[in-house]
Formats: sequence, structure tokens, C-alpha cells
Amino acid sequence: MIRRKRLAAGTLALLAALAAGPAFPASAAADETDGRPAPQVELVLDVSGSMRERDVDGGSRMAAAKQAFNEVLDATPEEVQLGIRTLGANYPGDDRKEGCKDTEQLYAVGPLDRVEAKTAVATLAPTGWTPIGPALQAAARDFQEGEGTRRIVLITDGEDTCAPLDPCEVAREIAARGIGLTIDTLGLVPDAKTRDQLLCIAEATGGTYTSVQHKEELADRVGQLVERAADPTVTPVAVEGTGACEGAPALKSGLYTDRADFGKARWYRVDLEPGQELRAAVSVAADREVTPGYGVLLRAVTVHGREMVRGEASGHGRTDLVSTGLRMPKAESDEDEAPAEAVCLEVTHSFSPAAGVKTTPGLPVELTVDVVDGPSDADDVAAFGLGRGWWLLGALVLTGFLAGLVWGWVSRWRVAVWRTN
Repeated sequence: MIRRKRLAAGTLALLAALAAGPAFPASAAADETDGRPAPQVELVLDVSGSMRERDVDGGSRMAAAKQAFNEVLDATPEEVQLGIRTLGANYPGDDRKEGCKDTEQLYAVGPLDRVEAKTAVATLAPTGWTPIGPALQAAARDFQEGEGTRRIVLITDGEDTCAPLDPCEVAREIAARGIGLTIDTLGLVPDAKTRDQLLCIAEATGGTYTSVQHKEELADRVGQLVERAADPTVTPVAVEGTGACEGAPALKSGLYTDRADFGKARWYRVDLEPGQELRAAVSVAADREVTPGYGVLLRAVTVHGREMVRGEASGHGRTDLVSTGLRMPKAESDEDEAPAEAVCLEVTHSFSPAAGVKTTPGLPVELTVDVVDGPSDADDVAAFGLGRGWWLLGALVLTGFLAGLVWGWVSRWRVAVWRTN
């Protein structure tokens, strides 16, 4: 009985210590203020008359956009300076010249007051034209001077109605200024012409295009883009994969972009020095209409075709982006000076174009490669997921054991006193 009590007491003491563990301050807390300029984002929302259409999960496109804005405003990181601009929100008439001037900054780019921003968005009602080109020109002037990430997120359900001012040419002019401004575009239930125009705008500035048909998708994607602005800017490198491992381009650690044709694999090569690990991730985006049900596969194989590790993921028609990754741990070797090993990465996807949709160019691919030094010393290995936490576990076990001994001694003393009396 006493032994059982002692064991229970030790276990309880250990669990209590473990529960109290998170209360200890971290030894290396990150400094939130690293001196980088505040990232700036402006959301440009189409409020034209077509946003009244009720084809997004049974509600209007405008209602879906407002809900997405509220969720994004709640989740916007504190360090991000946010602004909101509208197009087609004020002029209800038929004068094209006036309609193409209808763009207004609803909320200036700066520190975010969530209540004020939500109130401004709540009053919007679908009204007029779709002056995308003029809105982008004005939005490019809304950002504050200085360095730092600058991003425009354009949300629209139709193509520009203010030709001959081509919004794609406007995007190219913005990119030519060299001000580091990226434009991401989201199409709400877009047709083929709208999709092509929004894709052109995004590609001109190194941004992304996403087709959205559901409220959850819209909120998730806008939130991702706003959060991405808070990350350090990494410029992807364009690369062209080959149809086989032989002759594939050699990649080092970095971010790369490519196009993957339907039904064809893209190959790349990574050279690993002795003691290095390979970590890779890939995303394939559907920038046009595709059939439901698709996936992406990333494989690491030897130059002789033997698979070493793979990563795979699938989608079901409610997302336009599928991502997966892999990690190839350090290979064991008894040689002190083993030669470098060539690893081939194969990227394939099972997207299928919808009827009548162009198959060229291929779908956008974003590939991240990270080559790192693998753990070598025993104390660097995260054994059983604990790593250098073994010392803490040992201290907790010892504390629990001593607590059990003390509790057992006290229990025996109390029993002895009871028998004496």
C-alpha cells in the first residue's frame, strides 16, 4: 500500500511539474522589433453592380466579400499597415467617363483600427462600373514613402470596363517603376476573359492569381496574402525544369517558380554534400478552370531512379492550390570524405483542364529548396522528440522521485504514530 502511495505521489509530482513547465520564461525569446520597415497592404475591392449577383454559397458576391474582410481584419498582424480602396462604389449612372473615375480610398494605409475599418466596409453597396486600371493607378500612389513590403490585393468579379486603359499595362508600368509593389488578384466566379486579365495583372508584378467560388476560400486566401506581407520578402527565381532527371537544372537553397504542363513531370537536381539534408516543398496553383479531384506529388530519387522519399497531397475542387513537401534525412556513411550526391526532384500533378480550357502554358509551380547541415553529434539529435530537453526531463523525474520518498516517509510516520496511540 505504502509503495503504491509512494509511486502515485511521485507520478503526481512529475505531472504537476510538467504542467507548470510552460510557465518558465523562454531562454531565447525573439525580439519582436527587428528594425524592419512596417509592411504595407491595400485591399482593393470591386463594388460594381455585378457584385449583387447571388452565386456565392447562396448569397451575394458583396456579402461574401464583406464577410471575408471582417475575418481578415480580425486576423491582420499588428505590424501590418492596412488600407482599403474601392472601385465602382459611388457612381450609379451611365456616363462611362464618370464611371471610370469612380475609385476612392476608403481607409488610408496605416495602423489598423479594426472597428473603423469594419464600419467603413459595412456601408458599401454594389453600385457602378469596374474601373480596375484607374483603381490600380491610384492604389500605387496610396503607399507611404520608404522601404518595406508593399502589396495590393485586388478582389473583383469581372474584367475592367474602362478600355482603352488596359489594367495589365497599368500593372506593367507599376512593375517598371521598381518600387517593389506586388499585385495579387482574386477572381470571384470569373469567366475566361476575367481570368486572363487578372492572371496578366498578377504575373506582371510577380503576384499570384486565385479563382474563388466560396466564402471560406476568399477569407482564407486574402488572409494568407496579408500575412505574407509581414514575412521578409523573398524574390522567387524563374527556372525551367526538364522532362527527365538527366539534364535537369541544378538548384541551391531558395525559392523557384516554373510551369508544369498537364500530364507531364518536371525534374530538378540538388547536389548534397556529405552530412547535408534536403528539405523541399512544392505548390501547384490552378490559374484556370479545372475538373474536381486532383493532387500533387513531389519525389526525391537517385540519378538511377530509386525513390528515397516522397510527399503528396490532394484536393477536391474547393481549392485552387495544392501543396506538399518532403524531408530527406542525412544518409549514413562511414567515409570521412564521401563525394557529393546528386538528388533528383520530380514534380507531377493530376489537374485536368475543363472542357474548352487552354492547356498552355502549364500551371504555376512554386518550389522551395532548403539544404541544411544534418545533425552529427548525439546531443544535437532530437531523440524521441526531446532534443536538449532531456536534462529538464531528468530533473523532473528526480524531483518526482524525491517527492515520492518524502510522501512515503510521512505516510509511514503517520501510521506508526497511529499504532502507538
